[in-house]
Amino acid sequence: MTHKTRTIEIGGRKLEVAESRKQKIESGFARVYGAQPALPKGHVVSVECDIAKGLHAFTIVGLPDKAVEEAKDRLAAAIRNTRALESPKKSNKKIVLSLAPAALKKEGAVFDLPLALSFLLASKQSRFDPKGKLFAGELSLDGAIRPILGALSIASAAREAGFTDLFVPEENLEEASLISGLAIHAVTSLERILAILENPAHKAPPREAPKRRAAEDDPALDEIRGQEAGKRGLVIAAAGGHNIALYGPPGTGKTLLARACRAILPDLGEEEMIEVTTIHSLAGTLAGGAIFRPPFRSPHHTSSYASLIGGGTTVLRPGEVTLAHRGVLFADEFPEFHRDVVNALREPLEDRVVSISRAKGSATFPANFMLIAALNPCPCGFAGSARCQCMPHTIEKYRRKISGPVADRIDMWVHVGEMPPEQLTVNRKQRDEGTETKKARELVAQARARQRERFRKAGILTNADMKPKHLERFAGLSDEAERTLVAAAHSMKLSPRGYHRTIKLARTVADLAGSEAIDPPHMLEALQYRARDI
Repeated sequence: MTHKTRTIEIGGRKLEVAESRKQKIESGFARVYGAQPALPKGHVVSVECDIAKGLHAFTIVGLPDKAVEEAKDRLAAAIRNTRALESPKKSNKKIVLSLAPAALKKEGAVFDLPLALSFLLASKQSRFDPKGKLFAGELSLDGAIRPILGALSIASAAREAGFTDLFVPEENLEEASLISGLAIHAVTSLERILAILENPAHKAPPREAPKRRAAEDDPALDEIRGQEAGKRGLVIAAAGGHNIALYGPPGTGKTLLARACRAILPDLGEEEMIEVTTIHSLAGTLAGGAIFRPPFRSPHHTSSYASLIGGGTTVLRPGEVTLAHRGVLFADEFPEFHRDVVNALREPLEDRVVSISRAKGSATFPANFMLIAALNPCPCGFAGSARCQCMPHTIEKYRRKISGPVADRIDMWVHVGEMPPEQLTVNRKQRDEGTETKKARELVAQARARQRERFRKAGILTNADMKPKHLERFAGLSDEAERTLVAAAHSMKLSPRGYHRTIKLARTVADLAGSEAIDPPHMLEALQYRARDI
């Protein structure tokens, strides 16, 4: 028996598809594959459909959330409005759609497309080979396919599971294309994907490798007059990924220095880029394609515990510490954050991950960031000068908002003091705009290159990531520098954590100087940043 066909054009190629006509739903079974987005990669989910004779029933099983439950209405309307196919809600059949494994919570609208395709395959309304193919997409009522969150984590899971083809919404093509070894098909509607699947000769168009955008020439450091000690501290922190606190009176440039860090940090490496892009894709903060620059997050001091650390009542979402992964978390007015929020930074600052446990589940998110904290020495900001109007107990209460364990995890304490008005004068003849930032950027890049070479087989990237076992192998501590450190540890009463963090900091100072060993001058400079006057 022959059927009328019509021609549609896809990617410049013409395909013959069946003319719109009503089809009767038959009993049967089919299985296709989708994926649940997650960090660091998604989980492959088997999407099965069984159609049997009996009273009408249409159910989705497999621990679905509300969005997955509502997929029944979306896919029914999308199927009805595509080629006039028979909707699952109009058949006198028992239809069961199963998402396996059942123990995994299924969340979001990413399963709309595989659910619809599984039903069409089981009901014999479409015929294609699902082997090696994975599908993800949200359906609108007219059959169009909407973009989804977490496409990159789905692509990572598909490649690891051995799939050869991945079908994603057109808006997610650039993001999913970051994963090599997969044929990525961009689809815009249910009709288009059926035409592609029913045509075995169709091939995914060739992909271009994502292009790195040129770094913005931001002369951030050059815009800050004076504050040479603060700039030097910022360069050291950026070079080694160390946590730094900038303290001093209001209006002296602490916030400007912190924001200038973005201009001197190097681009993300290939693995870091995929890791960071995956996080922001899942969180819904991805603007465009890949993220090649280290993220810079600056939460307000009124931010809640959940917004900073992560959490949620139904779905566990990453917080600011995870969104700042491989980048910078800037906490302006650090003591003004709620004490519980400040203390919650203890674990991510030490372990570089954050574990969240709730009644409905638990999750572990990466949180390897560089903390930049800006703070005043007292509520009025002028402690130690005649202008201070704070009572002693008020100052003490203000400073105690930053607990000892949190303060001990901050590698550098840099004073950003007041400057005489003469230093604020703009003298264009003595200043080449952009020169200072460019030199700082080159220094940081050279130091990071030395660290990449040093830690190539150790599984870490920066000096700040070193564990005690790494210090023994990579620190290169000279005998004189070690004696200097031991003597200072006694007089400064350094904790074991502070002792090790000082070695890491000295290692970065030595890298900036191009030295293979940590010498006494490098150690002395590192020790001066451990001393706190606040």
